[in-house]
Amino acid sequence: MEKVIEITNGVVEQKKVPVLKSISVELKQKEFVYLIGKTGTGKSSFLKMLYGDLPLIEGEGKVAGFDLNKLRKKEIPLLRRKIGIVFQDFQLLMDRSVMKNLLFVLKATGWKKKKLMENRALEVLRMVGLEEKSYRMPHELSGGEQQRIAIARALLNQPELILADEPTGNLDPETSEDIMQLLMAISKEGKTVLMATHDMNLVEKFPGRVLRVEDNQISEVGSLNDFNPFEVKF
Repeated sequence: MEKVIEITNGVVEQKKVPVLKSISVELKQKEFVYLIGKTGTGKSSFLKMLYGDLPLIEGEGKVAGFDLNKLRKKEIPLLRRKIGIVFQDFQLLMDRSVMKNLLFVLKATGWKKKKLMENRALEVLRMVGLEEKSYRMPHELSGGEQQRIAIARALLNQPELILADEPTGNLDPETSEDIMQLLMAISKEGKTVLMATHDMNLVEKFPGRVLRVEDNQISEVGSLNDFNPFEVKF
């Protein structure tokens, strides 16, 4: 299996203060991996480094075929076409319809032909089961539907990697499970999914590899069989 993320001895800083040190992490195609840890430990900083929002200060790193050590500012949009990002607060544009949200992203990432853009938008909406909501405004949708739209948006450019930063953080437990089933299905279709979460109930219910961020380090939790998520204090 091809490696989608490969970081060796990495260091990440926020405002010139190291938040993560000695990072060595590999993710392969089709893997579903959790990133767990207390608030403020550096989960979001790690994700930002992967999509080019924070630099890799030391060490070596490759993400979706891009060398982070040689990444120029003008190449960051190209990297982000290979990555779909899903946020906790959806980050939809509230002044336009679902369809126009998706068309905006396609246009921003270099698509030109309107018919092809509309077809691709409908295709990803079909994937998340919301094709019939394409002309609704975001405020007319439930939280779970808005997050499904955000996932559809993340899939537009057929990314190799999905980064999900607390994607169930604003959702009730039942809706959270629906979103998890969708993300799991996306992973089985061939995407690599890295999901930062506080919700240890989901980790228990939907098993995957688990990486823990603690004391400025990222370490693998050996096995879910040896790991009681309810002992982790957040």
